[in-house]
Amino acid sequence: MSKNKKDILTRDSILSGKIHEIVREEDSSMRLLTEEERKESLLSMFSDRKIDQDVWIFGYGSLIWNPAIHFERKDIMTIYGFHRKFCLKTYLGRGNKEAPGLVLALDHGGSCRGIAFKIPAKIAAHELEIIWRREMLSGSYIPKWLNGKIKGISVKALGFVINKQEDRYIGDLTDVETAALISKASGFLGTCSEYLINTSEHLEDLGIPDNKLSNLVKLL
Repeated sequence: MSKNKKDILTRDSILSGKIHEIVREEDSSMRLLTEEERKESLLSMFSDRKIDQDVWIFGYGSLIWNPAIHFERKDIMTIYGFHRKFCLKTYLGRGNKEAPGLVLALDHGGSCRGIAFKIPAKIAAHELEIIWRREMLSGSYIPKWLNGKIKGISVKALGFVINKQEDRYIGDLTDVETAALISKASGFLGTCSEYLINTSEHLEDLGIPDNKLSNLVKLL
């Protein structure tokens, strides 16, 4: 499959395992979670190991503009204790080994505004499997129940926090350094610049602009 195809990350490609196949072709040395590890990771988020309830998923990056899941409703949500940050180096998808890119994660501290998707109980197990296949490709993220608010009401939502033990975690880049990496990187999902601009523009359209991302767009 050709690189830079903008519609690769779809519901069908995630379900079919095509994304995993592309990753293996691009970098056979990358450690991917097994199906058993992903299933255990998902079930461990529920005390009775059963997914039989409505579930909110928090989107802070590409989930906002490309959720690829079925959901009942979506709302602006503010989560506390974590902030949106370009802190995960990528050699695939939005980067390559010659010019690695950066993708967003939730890093510790502060707060973050994004979009929460409510998945009804009757389809939650299937839709969460899609989310886990997408976000838990490797061990870069740690799934976590996040505390936040939607229209002033306290809500818990599942989200994905950076794994600081991951060797691709970068925590101390300046905005100029971050923009420089983003401006040069591209992979089979497209350019890293496109990823930044899409996220920034969608947040602005929702009325919840991220000033940090807006500044990075200006620096490109």
